[in-house]
Amino acid sequence: MKKSNSLARICGGAVIAALLATPAPADEGMWTFDNFPAAAVRAKYDVNIDRAWLDHVRGAAVRLATGCSASIVSGTGLVLTNHHCVRSCAQDLSTDKADYIRDGFSALKREDEMSCPGMQAEVLLSTVDVTARIAAATRGKPPGEFKAALDAQIAAIEKDGCAGHETVERCEVITLYGGGRYRLYVYRKYTDVRLVFAPEAQMAFFGGDPDNFNFPRYDFDCAFVRLYENGAPVATPDHLIWRDSPPVEGETIFVAGNPGTTQRLLTAEQLESLRDIDLPNALLAYSELRGRLVRFAEESPDHRRAADDLLFGVENTFKSMRGQEQALVDPRLIAASHAFDAALRARVAKDPKLANEIGDPWSEIADAQRARKELNARFYFTERLAAPGSDLFAYGRAIVRAVEERTKPNGARLPEYGESRLPLIEKTVLDARPISSELEAAVLEFWLSKLRENLRADSDATRTFLAGQSPELLAATLSKSQLSDPAYRKQLWDGGIAALTASNDPMIRFVLATDPVSRAIRKEFEDRVTNPTARAAERIARARFAVFGTRTYPDATFSLRLTYGKIEGWTDNGVAVPAVTRFEGLWTHATGQFPYQLAPLWAGAANAVDPKTIFDFVSDADIIGGNSGSPVIDAQGRVIGAIFDGNIESLGGAFGFDDSVQRAVAVSTAAITEALRNVYKNQPLVAELTGKPALSPVATEPE
Repeated sequence: MKKSNSLARICGGAVIAALLATPAPADEGMWTFDNFPAAAVRAKYDVNIDRAWLDHVRGAAVRLATGCSASIVSGTGLVLTNHHCVRSCAQDLSTDKADYIRDGFSALKREDEMSCPGMQAEVLLSTVDVTARIAAATRGKPPGEFKAALDAQIAAIEKDGCAGHETVERCEVITLYGGGRYRLYVYRKYTDVRLVFAPEAQMAFFGGDPDNFNFPRYDFDCAFVRLYENGAPVATPDHLIWRDSPPVEGETIFVAGNPGTTQRLLTAEQLESLRDIDLPNALLAYSELRGRLVRFAEESPDHRRAADDLLFGVENTFKSMRGQEQALVDPRLIAASHAFDAALRARVAKDPKLANEIGDPWSEIADAQRARKELNARFYFTERLAAPGSDLFAYGRAIVRAVEERTKPNGARLPEYGESRLPLIEKTVLDARPISSELEAAVLEFWLSKLRENLRADSDATRTFLAGQSPELLAATLSKSQLSDPAYRKQLWDGGIAALTASNDPMIRFVLATDPVSRAIRKEFEDRVTNPTARAAERIARARFAVFGTRTYPDATFSLRLTYGKIEGWTDNGVAVPAVTRFEGLWTHATGQFPYQLAPLWAGAANAVDPKTIFDFVSDADIIGGNSGSPVIDAQGRVIGAIFDGNIESLGGAFGFDDSVQRAVAVSTAAITEALRNVYKNQPLVAELTGKPALSPVATEPE
């Protein structure tokens, strides 16, 4: 992966400024909709963002259970997102006769739209502050009881919030400012999500890994799904208006989406743990897993198709984590964090009342990091990264834990199995999707061999998990699990403990045998790391909130945020990088060899499209993973693109923001319209988006 001087700059001065500044500088900020800095936007860009504008955009913004964002763009539930956000759907729907990853998918009629297994879409309806209720339940609790009280109160709030509406709503308490504030988010959920259009993977990810996190780009990384309810498309009159005119360099833009995770509010010691423990272990594991998947995919066309989505995700995650590691190894970033922590502690010390209330949570977090280092390998390979890529293990663990957790009071469960969260787990477990036993054997063998290597062959945990077998033989046995059959999964889910204990399925027997060990390791990690850190972080958050209030934005939590900025290029090592690419550059960039070869429909389309159409563009919007699929919106509230990537400098955005070099990359609605009309010949979809009649009748599928 390329490292530019600009990335070093992210690690230095820009991050120091971001850490030490009180208000967010420049166009920085992943702002909640209830605290958007409308006055600052008006002063800088002369754009008035009022409550009606915010409510309209909020009601059209979508969160996908695939970890992506999206937006409603028509009155009949049509949703715009990225191809890589529906890639697993396209793979699940593919057969040996229809490869929707390779050839794309384009429904010309509603009856051709196909349900995406496991996908759920959510639209935020409302939020309410529940900080006082949580504070009352956790105040004065010692470290060993704080997290349990917090989880129990969150579970109760979520259950109460959706009482009587569980079938159509989902409630989630979002932690903001590291525990300084808590809000209950109520979502309207849609469990029937159908694929409408997805281009060929080669065009959605044109340039492949070499171009990933770079610019210029020529990626058609878009897709459409539709929301259904009771077998019919959902009526969505308050949707975003589709703008088919091109984006304009310098124009003000907004990005509404669900950024996943940032670590801009962590203490220096926590950042050091990421740098020294978490990221190195993850990079080693993902690097080897990537190599094994590449080899597996090369063995046959069936293996390539089975591994495609997993390999794509592993490669993207690896490159993203590598960028984060490069940011953290720059000593200026950690030094800046230490300076900020010291400055905040000094501010607290000057207020005796606040100092007495807060205590010394920084030292408590530092102590927890020592336990984190001691426990990390056991926790990582038995819990956090258990069987990566194995659907069978994920199903088995989810079923076993759901059955056990359902017998407990809501507030005493593992947080992810609370009443408000169980329906999504159930849908994910029970929806039918194809499973490759060969791929299962490969990823299970990888995991079990890494577990043995890192936990040592003679450890109690290794002995429990392997039970005297080799990783190869055990993986082969587990890969033959009946959990590939959704009917069998439902039988176990509904049958409870009696069905589990009666089952002879190898994966169920394996999870039943190993889960007590995994739970014990998880509990030790929570008791010594998670719980003390949560209690200490909540007090640091209160201190930070007492000093800064809402003049800053909270860290990303995969909840709805709004960022703003402008369409603008940047300078990389003295070279000006343009803000846009155009269709004509695609054919210049193509070499005919992977990853720069064109899909068949595009190979002969140079004369069918307007070569000056703006293809992809960049803005200085503050984004991170989870923003994939987020709509780029103009000042009038019209959608002009969809975020699909950031430049390589944006990888430092997990820890800070520099609007002079960090860029968000989007595909333009102008390009989408032009390609749908003249490459894919999907005139009904163009008509739905633009509100204009189709230019010509469509009698057959595009060839």
